[in-house]
Amino acid sequence: MYGADKVWQQLNREGIVVARCTVERPMRAQSLQGVRRGKRVRTTIPDAQAARPLDWVNRQFWVDRPNQLWVSDFTYVSTWQGWLYVAFVIDVYARRIVNKGLSLNCRARPPATSPIVLNLLNIQAMRTTLKNCFY
Repeated sequence: MYGADKVWQQLNREGIVVARCTVERPMRAQSLQGVRRGKRVRTTIPDAQAARPLDWVNRQFWVDRPNQLWVSDFTYVSTWQGWLYVAFVIDVYARRIVNKGLSLNCRARPPATSPIVLNLLNIQAMRTTLKNCFY
């Protein structure tokens, strides 16, 4: 939601010339406030000396049949209750999420070896009849 400043600026852009306090008073009377965003937190600081994971597929993300190649993605989301960790398994052929999972913690370093990621891949492998699938 916009705060008084943004509402005031938008009104002026639309040709409705009012004082900022004219916007602030009604908003305050109705207990309306703009969303306050906190300072950005830098959560990832890359280490130039750290070992990088091997590229097992040579950046070739094209296959000719389903369940031939899966890739996974792992991210985290800030919530009111704390951090929520989310992992996805994507079938490269279909370009669709075939499995997903949530966790309240991530204890593994690097996160790609987190139990949430490995469990998702193993569950998807058990759900599907695999022939030469690489994940």
